[in-house]
Amino acid sequence: MSFTIAAETPLQDDVRALVAALNAWALEQTPREFTHHMTVEQMSEPDTTVFIARNEAGAALGMGALKRHGEGLGEVKRMFTRPEARGDGLAGRIVGRIEALARQEGLARLALETGAVPSFSAAWRVYERAGFTRCGAFLDYPPDSPHNIYYEKLIG
Repeated sequence: MSFTIAAETPLQDDVRALVAALNAWALEQTPREFTHHMTVEQMSEPDTTVFIARNEAGAALGMGALKRHGEGLGEVKRMFTRPEARGDGLAGRIVGRIEALARQEGLARLALETGAVPSFSAAWRVYERAGFTRCGAFLDYPPDSPHNIYYEKLIG
C-alpha cells in the first residue's frame, strides 16, 4: 500500500475520526484512569505537531504526534494505524518522522507511554525496532501502574 505522511492539523473530520477510533480501541484494552489521551484541541496546540498518513485517495490511515516538553524532552503521542493499514510499515515511518523533527529541533530525548497488555505488542515492536528501550515513568505518569509501559530513546 502506498501512503504519504505530512504534518497536518488534527482539527479535520477524518482526523477526529482517527482519534475517536484510537480512543475506543484503547478504552477496550486499558481502564480509563490509566489512559492518557489528548483531545484534538490539545493536539492542535503549538507545542504539538501531528503527522497524518494518507493513502492515494486521501483517506487518513494513521497518525502520531510529537509533543514538546521542557528540558529537551519530546513525547510521542497518539500513535494509531487503522486495522486495514497495519503491517505495511506505516507506524514505523510515522515514528521516523517524529524522530526526525525532534532531532531537527534539537531535542535530546523522546519518550512515550503505551499499554501493558498483550494487545499492544505490535506497538512495542514498532518502538523497539525504532531503537526505543523500556524505561521508568516520566513526567507525571504513574510509576507503578500495571497498565502502562514507558519507552525512551536518546537522540541528542
